[in-house]
Formats: sequence, C-alpha cells, structure tokens
Amino acid sequence: MARIIVFNNDSDRMENYYRGESEAMPYITDRTLTVREFRGSSRSNILWTTKRAMQSWNRQRSLYGGPIPVGYAFKRPYEGGHGNQSQHYAGVAFDVGQRLSQAQRNRIWQVASTGIWSFVEPLSLTPTWVHFDKRFGSPACSTGGFPLIRRGSISTYVLIAQDDLNTLGYPTGGLDGIFGAATQNAVRNYQQSRGLAVDGIVGCNTWRSLQEDVVGRGATSTTIN
Repeated sequence: MARIIVFNNDSDRMENYYRGESEAMPYITDRTLTVREFRGSSRSNILWTTKRAMQSWNRQRSLYGGPIPVGYAFKRPYEGGHGNQSQHYAGVAFDVGQRLSQAQRNRIWQVASTGIWSFVEPLSLTPTWVHFDKRFGSPACSTGGFPLIRRGSISTYVLIAQDDLNTLGYPTGGLDGIFGAATQNAVRNYQQSRGLAVDGIVGCNTWRSLQEDVVGRGATSTTIN
C-alpha cells in the first residue's frame, strides 16, 4: 500500500491517497496507469505527483489509442537515477516506450507534441524512449530546473526540498508539500551550514546545493518513509 501525495493544481492544495500496487493512480481513467507502473524501480512507500500530470497522461493515452509502457516515472532524490534537477523527482515526468518499435515511439512523440505536456524532449536526444513531463513554475536557475520556493509555497517541488532536508538531518516537521515555518527554519539552518545566503528561500544556489548533497546518496536515519 502506497501513500500518494497529489498536488491539485486547480485548488492549490495537497491531497493524500492510499492505493495498492495494481490500483490506478489518482485522477487516472480506465486504469491506464497503475501505482506499480508509476513507481517503477522506486522502493519508496511515499510517492507524489500532480493532478495536471495525471490528466495529461489521460489525454496522451486517449489520443495514442493503445498501451504506453512506462520505463521510468517517479523517483525520490535520494534514490538517484536522474540528473540533479530532473522532473522525475517532482513526479511529473515519464520516460516511455522502451520496448516499442521506433514507429510506435514516433507516434507517441507526435501525440505528446500537440501541447499535452509542458516539455517533450527531442527524439534525437532520446533514441530508444520518449520523454515528456508536466513541469510548472519558472526555473530558479537560468539554466533551468526547479522553481524558486519559499514560505507559503505548495507543490511537489516543496516535497523535494522537504525530502532533501529531512534526509540531511534538517527536520521540516513532515513531508506534506506545504512550505511552512518548520520548513523555512530547516532551509535557514541548512543554508547557514553550507555558507549560503541565509534567507529561508530555496532559489538557484540552494537547489543546486541540496540536490548535489542528496541525489543518489540513499535514505538516511532521518529520511521520512
């Protein structure tokens, strides 16, 4: 049984669901994406995504008209497997079609490129899969990546920061996607320990530092699971 945290982009609220591995992800129609498929190789008992990412999957699957095997979707930062500011850690990215033919992948890519997703990677960069994601917010760094978050922010990006901070031993008071006072204090304490500007805001430099410290290091005794 997995706890699935969903950021509802329409209501700007976090929602919690509990689903078995063979059950559909929240907001998914016709069981076209199960918890097991979304989880992939992640061993976490806590998963997260957004309502709009799930709705985009529904649209992608409907227009494509057939099964779309998922190679990689969700990962928690401490599990690694992707670039430091990968949208997979936000639960809004999919790498699909690894077992399909090139013609089938081309068709998936064409459907994805009709405006369903926020970003679709060029086929020249993904020769044996198709990558698309429903990222949101303006990147904190000029080179891209996660958006700036601060007290009052609510999103799966807040979940990433909370996950990082807890894993590094800076308690945020939970893993809920809501940037409150405890998360702000954790950010400040972390920033001070790393010689960063102590403003309690997770911007470009703090994101880079957090992810460099956490991605692929594995869970710790203070990780929330």
